[in-house]
Amino acid sequence: MTSPTIETDVAVLGGGILGVSTAVHLLRGGASVVLITESSLASGATGRSLSWLNSAGKRSDAYHLLREAGIDRYRTLYAADPSREWIQFDGGLYWAPAGEAPRAEARHEYEKSHGYDSKLVKPEQISALTPGIDETAVADVAVFNPGEGWVSLPHLVEYLMEEFNARGGTLIADAGKSRVLARDGKAWGIGTQDGSIYAAGKVVVACGAATPAVVEEHGIYIADGSPVSALVITEPAEHKLKAVLNTPRAAVRPNPGGTLALDHGWYEEQIVEQADGSFSIPEEVVQELTEEASRLLEGNPQLTPASWKIGRKPIPEDGEPVFGELDKLPGCFVAFSHSGATVGLIAGELLSYEILTGQKHPMLASFRPARFSRD
Repeated sequence: MTSPTIETDVAVLGGGILGVSTAVHLLRGGASVVLITESSLASGATGRSLSWLNSAGKRSDAYHLLREAGIDRYRTLYAADPSREWIQFDGGLYWAPAGEAPRAEARHEYEKSHGYDSKLVKPEQISALTPGIDETAVADVAVFNPGEGWVSLPHLVEYLMEEFNARGGTLIADAGKSRVLARDGKAWGIGTQDGSIYAAGKVVVACGAATPAVVEEHGIYIADGSPVSALVITEPAEHKLKAVLNTPRAAVRPNPGGTLALDHGWYEEQIVEQADGSFSIPEEVVQELTEEASRLLEGNPQLTPASWKIGRKPIPEDGEPVFGELDKLPGCFVAFSHSGATVGLIAGELLSYEILTGQKHPMLASFRPARFSRD
């Protein structure tokens, strides 16, 4: 039996950082908002993101500026309460494989060329900049970026949802597969698996790697390059690590409770998709990643994997974010980006601006969905 239709200003589909951030910014602007999630909040990519806050390396100028603005919003949040365990700014450290020092040197020179705070350091200089790292793990040189940080996105989502609830937002969790409803070529709401309908003046689709499939039903093409990845959380361990590490065999960041978050790309081909759409990874691969991380830390403490989550990492095929209204489906806005952590707060802010004012924000001009048109 179909449930009654519920009216709202904006219906947001997706309970990750992009959906939650957009919903909260809309509420701040005075809109009535319903937030609909397939399962629980932060259960998708948001719950398994390394969430390194950075704009390191090479990317387009527009994307760099967006990421820098994103980091700025996190710094403001951090400054309001530096004691928060789930967001910190202690820098990031990168190094290339042994014998490939020119890669690190080129990265450093590029970063310096557009004013990104970047220091090229030898192994013996690292301890003076950031603690807790086994300098012998660095074969040649490293790049230290003092202005970078990290955030635990599940904690951030919990924090933002406190404001969401206080401002009167409506959460519909565990709604199952939902779809955008359209009439006369325009989006007008979201229908959930149980037949409920949430009519809205505007709709936001922020479903991570599922975003292209959700809008494809309406003839919208967004090229999807989302790979499968995993995030491992360790048991609490004795360590002094402060910075985020991006190294040849392991990416590592501190995590609340004295734990560490680990990921990398070398094991992606060993992840297996099951018949029901879930994923698995051999435990020996998880153990190998954990051992690689241990080699990076001062004293090489024994690390034990406590849990791991596997799923698709949202990445548009061209690597650039996708933000804004669909030309072919007016009233429907999308948010689809690899860097959901770094741009999470600024993307929600700018998307809500476009929805509430009807004006396009210039910072999103390079990221419009129409660039993927097959016409």
